[in-house]
Amino acid sequence: MLVEIDFLVFRQWRWSLRRPIKKGRRYETNGLVEGQYEPGSHRRVLCNLLGITRKREMDRTELEEQLRTMAELVDRYDRNHQFTADDIRGIHRVWLGAVFAWAGEYRKVNLVKEGFPFAAANQIPRLMAIFEKDILKKYTPCRSGGIEQIVHALAVVHTELVLIHPFREGNGRVARMLAALMSLQAGLPALDFGGVRGWKRREYFAAVQAGMKDDYRPMERIFISVIRRTSRKRT
Repeated sequence: MLVEIDFLVFRQWRWSLRRPIKKGRRYETNGLVEGQYEPGSHRRVLCNLLGITRKREMDRTELEEQLRTMAELVDRYDRNHQFTADDIRGIHRVWLGAVFAWAGEYRKVNLVKEGFPFAAANQIPRLMAIFEKDILKKYTPCRSGGIEQIVHALAVVHTELVLIHPFREGNGRVARMLAALMSLQAGLPALDFGGVRGWKRREYFAAVQAGMKDDYRPMERIFISVIRRTSRKRT
């Protein structure tokens, strides 16, 4: 019965996402520290521990921290590890802990991107618990089956995590780091998402939205492309 209730909650949340919301800024938030911007940044950089006010400097800092984090995570999680919601919070904390005071904490602000609403902040703890029980336990460790099964596992985990959008910032990159770790479990190289840019980003966002209807085929195509690109770069 608990599984049925959790499934119903998940479906009700999915249905609520289909309601149209007026387009606005890149992200629309309510109050709290997470919704505040660094003074002098012209609302381009979130309030941070380093006092960074320029977006280019913040982008560089986050990238440097992401590279450091991936090197650390590869040593932390082996091919037999089953990922949990706490692991995902830990990945976010290791990556951005020196940058944002709220790193590793579920967001308390509601987010809308290009008119598309992500999960309501007050639902995130419950949704992440369901995500762990129904998705992470099913698809990790990612080490069995052929390439089609691996691609499907990557697509489902990635899409569902991005739809929940558990953090104030960095959700896509955390999801990509998790995908890279899963690919290593499967015996593939760590995935390179560098080719997902320009029109590919629009295709990627459409693939995330398709996941609302449990259609993971668009995201599977994205991952097939990423795996091919990664393999070509290694040869």
